[in-house]
Amino acid sequence: MASDKGILYGLGVGPGDPDLITLKAGKILQHVDVVYAAGSTKNDHSLAVNIAKAHIPENTPIKLLRFPMTSDKGEKKRAWESHARTIISEIEHGRKVAFITLGDSMTYSTYGYLMKTVLDLAPHLPVVSVPGITSYQAASASLNRPLVEGEESLLLLSGARGGHRFRQCSACTENIVFLKAYKNVIDINDALDEAGCLETSVAVSNCSLPEETVTRDLRTLDGAGKNYWTLILTHRKAENGQTKK
Repeated sequence: MASDKGILYGLGVGPGDPDLITLKAGKILQHVDVVYAAGSTKNDHSLAVNIAKAHIPENTPIKLLRFPMTSDKGEKKRAWESHARTIISEIEHGRKVAFITLGDSMTYSTYGYLMKTVLDLAPHLPVVSVPGITSYQAASASLNRPLVEGEESLLLLSGARGGHRFRQCSACTENIVFLKAYKNVIDINDALDEAGCLETSVAVSNCSLPEETVTRDLRTLDGAGKNYWTLILTHRKAENGQTKK
């Protein structure tokens, strides 16, 4: 049942394993009135819903907000505003709304855009964002490979322009993560090879899911079928030529 005061919860539901949802996100899912997630205009699949379903009561409605796969900024903006108004209407009717998103709610997140649009249109509405475990944290743990140690730094890059950004910034950091590396894996591999980092890199696809795969020879990714859920962990060699991990 709806309460007198509506609210929006943005929940990061982790990388894939339902057991990696935080206790806080799980508790919130137990008492919200409706759950929303991003969906494609092409199908009804939602990995975020699949992850969270075990934590959502059977009588709680789950709805997909469909986003067009387009580079048209105007079309994207219209979609964000339309979906934000849907959420705002729910909240103004006193409903507790959860929007679930993969990984962390504030890291390369669909929720981040929705949250900003909701607050732009209705800044008075209450919004609570709950962090989640990211895919690269889960991959690091799965590999028993520390992400960052001591005084080292960590650079997080989107795969879309990953090779170009790596060339610009790699000298300033020891550890790099490429998310959604499928978008430009050949250029990423070329950039890693140029920097002498290819041998110290590893790719993980479908992290924490039963079909998780680990690729230690990134050259094999060049001709392989591209997997949407592929990330790459890498680190630069120390000046003496020894790897840091």
